[in-house]
Amino acid sequence: MPSHPTPTSPVRPPAPDRFWADAAVVLEPEDPRPGSWAGGPSAQLVDGTWWLAARLRRPVGEGRGFANVVSRSDDGVRFTPVVAVGKDRFGAESLERPALVHTPEGRWRLYVSCATPGTKHWRVDLLEADDVGGLATAEARTVLPGSDRAAVKDPVVRHDGRQWHLWASVHPLDDPDATDRMTTEHATSPDGVHWTWQGTALAGTPGTWDARGVRFATVVLDGDRTWALYDGRATAGENWEERTGLAEAGGDGRFTAAAGGPLLQSPHPPHGLRYADVVALPGGGARWFYEATRPDGAHELRTVLLDG
Repeated sequence: MPSHPTPTSPVRPPAPDRFWADAAVVLEPEDPRPGSWAGGPSAQLVDGTWWLAARLRRPVGEGRGFANVVSRSDDGVRFTPVVAVGKDRFGAESLERPALVHTPEGRWRLYVSCATPGTKHWRVDLLEADDVGGLATAEARTVLPGSDRAAVKDPVVRHDGRQWHLWASVHPLDDPDATDRMTTEHATSPDGVHWTWQGTALAGTPGTWDARGVRFATVVLDGDRTWALYDGRATAGENWEERTGLAEAGGDGRFTAAAGGPLLQSPHPPHGLRYADVVALPGGGARWFYEATRPDGAHELRTVLLDG
């Protein structure tokens, strides 16, 4: 069954001090320099085995997001690659963070964010198979096409026991010089394939650290205490180096950002810490995965085991 937190397995927001200090490196970039990243994690724990999807990126002009990789592990720290899908398979200029999902029926899905070549447009394609290995040859179908007015990417996908929920980063395309702006939009679905948009879940707060845009990184379903971690930035210059904030859900499907953010950031300038994901453990506590800036300016994928 899916292992992300449900209303019966609450997880608390992480403590900032331990989130960095106690973490281990899961995946390093292939080339240690700015613009080279290993990150964008999406994790599952199924029948005692860890599965982790991640995005690999080279600098702009050298390939950008060239692959999504799904790996397995027995301990949540040491992973072995199982499946890699490249950007050419989708006719994409770049790939962003994938979303790995294990359905209630036991099937596997990989939602892949694809950049349309020569544009600022993004869409989301879906691969589905009976097992993780089958994702390598699964036929891709577009489930979030975006439009000439909006780019859609970086979905977070959850099943609440009744229906599917998705939160995606949506970028307006009306100004070609400001397509980094973003809000998080909410959609629902009976099957995780056909989606109906429900409105804005969270937008940036003017004059604060997240004014330029917000992007959900993880959502913890906990009844009326549902909350999310999100990536935010104040200016266009902070693109790709977002820090992490906390938001709490209201009764109308919208979220409210917690005051005093950001909650989490790397100690290394320019302090990027983003795409945090969480998996509740059967015996309590949770394992977290996130992408963060290193001293050399590259990004690495890290994990930390927390009690709460």
